[in-house]
Amino acid sequence: MERILTAEQMKEVDHFNIEKLGICSKDLVNRAGNCVAEEILKRFKGGRVLVCVGRGNNGEDGLVVADVLRKHHGFAVSVLKIENGIFGLFDKTYDIIVDCIFGTGLNREVEGKYKVAIDNINKSNAYVISCDVPSGLNGTTGKVMWVAVKANLTIAIQEYKLGYFLNDGFDYCGEVVSKDIGLSVWGDDYVKRISSFTVKDYFPKRKRNVNKGNFNKVGIIGGSAEYCGSALLSLNALTAMKMGVGYSYLFVPKSLLSVYAGKNPECIVCGVNDENGNIIVDEKAFASAMKLDCIAVGMGMGNTKNTYEVIKYLLKNYTGKLVIDADGINALSTFGKDILLDKKCSVLLTPHLKEFSRLLDVKIETIMCDIIKYSKQFASDFGVNVVVKNASSVITNGQEVYLNTTGTSGMAKAGSGDVLSGVLAGVLARSENVLEATA
Repeated sequence: MERILTAEQMKEVDHFNIEKLGICSKDLVNRAGNCVAEEILKRFKGGRVLVCVGRGNNGEDGLVVADVLRKHHGFAVSVLKIENGIFGLFDKTYDIIVDCIFGTGLNREVEGKYKVAIDNINKSNAYVISCDVPSGLNGTTGKVMWVAVKANLTIAIQEYKLGYFLNDGFDYCGEVVSKDIGLSVWGDDYVKRISSFTVKDYFPKRKRNVNKGNFNKVGIIGGSAEYCGSALLSLNALTAMKMGVGYSYLFVPKSLLSVYAGKNPECIVCGVNDENGNIIVDEKAFASAMKLDCIAVGMGMGNTKNTYEVIKYLLKNYTGKLVIDADGINALSTFGKDILLDKKCSVLLTPHLKEFSRLLDVKIETIMCDIIKYSKQFASDFGVNVVVKNASSVITNGQEVYLNTTGTSGMAKAGSGDVLSGVLAGVLARSENVLEATA
């Protein structure tokens, strides 16, 4: 598990280690500077280096970096103290530029000589390395403060910062590596990220002496005359062979049964009463769904009162794990989300950012200034789990928060969310902990 801290949390960690544990701040500066230099020496055998430093500890880190590199053959090192002015150093050509201008605490727009310096760094053809946070990037929100360094590599001092993974962070940080400088970090009120090394721990080993009945049953409720493909996308991701469940069911409008029959031969297809191709509450058809371990609902159903009534019926009668996606979420926004308070099942909502904005009735721009707060608050208020899908997806139950930073721009297309709902349904059916399994 990896921790991700806000700038304020990192400041508290520094304060605790210096004031309570008695670690000398100069010692921390030396550790930070040495770890940045160590990473440079690991990657480069030499070169012309410009270290750009500002005021404060980040600038002090940069001076240590310069001192260390000068002791190694092959590095020609210059230091630019931005406070003293540019003085034409950018007229020269550098192989490496080390950015130590601002630290994690920047919360104002970058102006004057600092803006000029950052502009020159970005215009250079050098390999740019930022110490802790690219200068000009807010360490908590990932917002660019008018202008910011576009780094090839960002070296996180001790802990990952939230701003790396939100808003513009991905596009400005480049590759991110974390370097431990021996700070004590306590508590668990941090955003967390599951590393690739620990993912397998969430999937228990399957026994040999088993049958399909040992691996649970999952259903997809979705589709309509207008959006018949969404339910199939979810099901394709869910199928027993792919996600490891024993049985998969698809509940679709009865009038469209022929459209779905045979598309996934291993799936049991059930027709549900509908009005003009839109599913309505059908207690007889839903009787078998009530016995399933997990249901995903909403994909392609249409934002209608009928969809809302189906969601309401499931919340009141189903006792398993319920994934609400797409038009299921839109119906809650349109007809009332308070029905989430009256439920018998464990609920996971999977809105993308625009759907979440409608659900909260808050502008996207406002949410993105503090997406963790809004996600936690909604999950807490309604007693649900939430995945807010974005370049980094926020996953929370209102108390713990995970961040999934593995998405790519190739997923930015219609249908990706439908596939995710199917994957989630398959994973949740075989898991006890909804939050961890979702993450």
